[in-house]
Amino acid sequence: MGFISEFKEFAMKGNVVDLAIGVIIGGAFGKIISSLIDDVITPLLLKPALEAANLTEIEQLTAFGGVKYGVFLSAVINFIIVAFILFLIIKGINKMKKPEAPAAPAGPTQEELLTQIRDLLKNK
Repeated sequence: MGFISEFKEFAMKGNVVDLAIGVIIGGAFGKIISSLIDDVITPLLLKPALEAANLTEIEQLTAFGGVKYGVFLSAVINFIIVAFILFLIIKGINKMKKPEAPAAPAGPTQEELLTQIRDLLKNK
């Protein structure tokens, strides 16, 4: 039972669960970005170029009879969009974090106060 309970403790740690959630959300986010590229950006921006080449999708672009540079181009566009969106998300998270308040200036210590009082009494 020691091995199973040890594995259960490991699997239920916050970092592992957070990582699993991040992977699942990342996969869904990737599908959204792919749809954005294939269904919105490609038709709007690349439609004239694709029509000139008698193609319907960017992935069909090839050179030299077999080099599928359209697939690579689509992956590059996906990466740029994902990186930009993650940049915006991180920037927003950092902006929401409250900056730490500067430490209050340290006042005089008890000994310094007593020394000041002694000096004041001495001068009177």
